[in-house]
Amino acid sequence: MKIFAVVMAGGVGSRFWPRSKGKTPKQLLKIFGSNTMIQDTVNRLEGLVEKENIFVITNKIQKNEIIKQLEDIPSENIIAEPFGRNTAACIGLASVIISAKCKDAVIVTLPADHIILDKEAFHKTILSAAEYADKSKGLVTIGIMPSRPETGYGYIQIEEGPVENEVYKVLTFAEKPNYSTAVRFIESGDFMWNSGMFIWRADAIQNEIKIHMPDLHDGLKTLQKSVGTADFEKALAGVYGQLKSISIDYGVMEKSNKVYLTKGSFDWSDVGSWEEVYQLTEKNTEGNAFIGNVYSDLSSDSYVYSPEHFTAVIGVENLVVINTENATLICRRDKAQDVKKIVDFLKAQKMNEHL
Repeated sequence: MKIFAVVMAGGVGSRFWPRSKGKTPKQLLKIFGSNTMIQDTVNRLEGLVEKENIFVITNKIQKNEIIKQLEDIPSENIIAEPFGRNTAACIGLASVIISAKCKDAVIVTLPADHIILDKEAFHKTILSAAEYADKSKGLVTIGIMPSRPETGYGYIQIEEGPVENEVYKVLTFAEKPNYSTAVRFIESGDFMWNSGMFIWRADAIQNEIKIHMPDLHDGLKTLQKSVGTADFEKALAGVYGQLKSISIDYGVMEKSNKVYLTKGSFDWSDVGSWEEVYQLTEKNTEGNAFIGNVYSDLSSDSYVYSPEHFTAVIGVENLVVINTENATLICRRDKAQDVKKIVDFLKAQKMNEHL
């Protein structure tokens, strides 16, 4: 069994405005510690996947910075999509490139911006999933046991008993729920958080794309002929220009009858908002997490990021304050998911200097 990895790194991280911008989105930032999130993601694969078998799918704006940040990954393994077409196209593209190197490759597909601290448990879960994906030719996803009724995550419902060890048949996928629905999911005991991590053989995912997304499959067949040639970039632009923007969840996973789930035996966060950052950051006795030059009086349970400017907060609670060189965000922690609305507003107003 030959394991390859695909790191999906094309997102803009709109909920992390104003730190996250087009050229430096969330995955390229140092949110925790001294490494960026994509560096932590790749480092987590050490001992599981050889460096030459790690591929990164990104976009033209971010490609050079990713090459700079991931010095140990061959630069030819960092692929820029000509246009953003969501995760189905990204995953299909990666499968074609990897198939040209190894026809029976098992591919571990990972977002670039997750927090997983227990590397040993992560490796154990991935290896178990890879072994099942290899022999069954099924599509395996990693589910996380919910610790709270989270409304910022998607959910996956599984059958009661495992088909093998910790591998379960998937019944349904559920979008991000409202709070009362999330509570019902938790109480049922058969719903996991959808981690967005997938493990499958290259030929297995291509076959399911052929069944459920024939247009994408036709485009991938065209690309297969040009992998490794001087015509690849031109062919890629031509194919992507014809593709619809569809997620792999909607395009394949929700429709296939070959989807399985392995429970992740590790703490996990997709760090989807500033609220998640607050929860994961060490806090003082007043429940505050301060980064930079911050003065506080009679304030509690707040996250303030201000490395370049002096920021003072007095008599406030449950706030997120993000101070950057040319923009400031102030919002209630329970409204952190709505930060993406600011990005939508800036786009509509063509205020590109803030994007």
